[in-house]
Amino acid sequence: MNKCIFLDRDGVLNEDRTDYVYRVEDFIIPDGVPEALRILKEAGYLLIVITNQAGIAKGLYTRDDVMACYNYLQEQCGHVIDDIYYSPHHPAYDSHSLTRKPDSLLLEKAMAKYNILPNESWMIGDALRDMQAGKRVGVRTVRIAHDVQPTPECDGCASNLLEASRFVLGNA
Repeated sequence: MNKCIFLDRDGVLNEDRTDYVYRVEDFIIPDGVPEALRILKEAGYLLIVITNQAGIAKGLYTRDDVMACYNYLQEQCGHVIDDIYYSPHHPAYDSHSLTRKPDSLLLEKAMAKYNILPNESWMIGDALRDMQAGKRVGVRTVRIAHDVQPTPECDGCASNLLEASRFVLGNA
């Protein structure tokens, strides 16, 4: 059995924008992300990205664009991420899908594939939908927000991924 950190992408692993981030030249990795991923990996966690990518359904970019950004992230962070799961759907453009957060099918698939223990795992995200998806599968949650006020939806709050990783390790 394995323990895992599920990671949202935009706003956690890269700077979010008002429009979509799908080009490597727009994929800005915040300070502390490589270090955070390294210390979580050294603590024995699998690292799996769980991300909604509705721009695919909207025809704004392709699956190849998502993977190009993922490969860039891996190169910049020492190839410590174990996998990526993304939902290419949007209910207004193609279909309602249980893979799209706040639903939890992508987390469930990863948990089955990697034999993940929910009570030893975490979801780190910047949106309420990330917290909801994590809670649905029984993992603890940390929300990254500039206003780091604890809420009932999350087990912890942090201003960035490095702070979130320290919270996880202090509460494992």
